Amino acid sequence: MALEKARYEVSHARRQYDAVDPENRLVAGELERRWNEALEQSLELESRLTELERRHSPLTDADIQRLLELGSDLKKLWTHPSVTTDLKKRVLRTVLNENVIVAHDDPPRNELLLHWQGGVHTKLSVPRNPRGKHGRATSGEAIDVIRELSKVCDDREIARVLNRLGYRTGRDNSWQASRVADVRHHYRLPSGHPATDGQTQTTRDATRQIRALDHRTSRPGTT
Repeated sequence: MALEKARYEVSHARRQYDAVDPENRLVAGELERRWNEALEQSLELESRLTELERRHSPLTDADIQRLLELGSDLKKLWTHPSVTTDLKKRVLRTVLNENVIVAHDDPPRNELLLHWQGGVHTKLSVPRNPRGKHGRATSGEAIDVIRELSKVCDDREIARVLNRLGYRTGRDNSWQASRVADVRHHYRLPSGHPATDGQTQTTRDATRQIRALDHRTSRPGTT
């Protein structure tokens, strides 16, 4: 296709050059330069195509048999350690004719219709995160812990409790005071400063309280 386009450019440049007034040397010189460039590109593509055809060798019976074996066990071919990403893309471009994606909001999902070479169709449904949410969001359990502890603890103490209970951030990091503050700000939770009415708790008491809360929320039928 590239060679056909290059040959068309050569023909187009030649027609432009033939149509120009010979007395207009400036324009004629520019069109001649474009014609020469198109010729060079066409010759280069012809040379590359000739080299590819020279290097091409017909498939032997053993090659055909091997290809049929790989085609019957595509999973083995796909997961083979020597298969590169570029090769996988070439395989997909070979076997896939078209893929159509339709987004749905209730429930959030993407419906994929894959049109394979040969006329076979495959329909897939892939869950999608709701609008405004993503896969790195803080878990609801961790938010509940922060909500309860922010009434009696500062952000640093809350982070210690979260780490001790084994909770991780949405990006799978350990908790720090700044990360607790970000969550509180996003969900509009209390200030995170320790209470001053004589009802403050120690870390051990807070941990015991949150473990009890975590146990209640993890029981079937509870929210």
